[in-house]
Amino acid sequence: MLKQVEVVNVEEEGLVSLLGKTVTLFCANYIYTGKLDGVNESCVKLTSAKIVYETGAFTEKEWKDAQELPHDLYVQLNMVESFTILK
Repeated sequence: MLKQVEVVNVEEEGLVSLLGKTVTLFCANYIYTGKLDGVNESCVKLTSAKIVYETGAFTEKEWKDAQELPHDLYVQLNMVESFTILK
């Protein structure tokens, strides 16, 4: 028997609630980090963006190997597996 559940949309939740903060995006192939400056239906915009090649221990304050990108980065939401504030 299927159980019926009610889906409730919460305003200012998810990525939108993290605008202006430094976030980490775990994507299908890479990990990206940077200041979240924009969110829409299809992508997010990171400024001061870095691509993380080696994390090191997640308890450390810095990534073991994170390379700064020369420009803003746009990441497609369909590639994002999870997101958070880590560092």
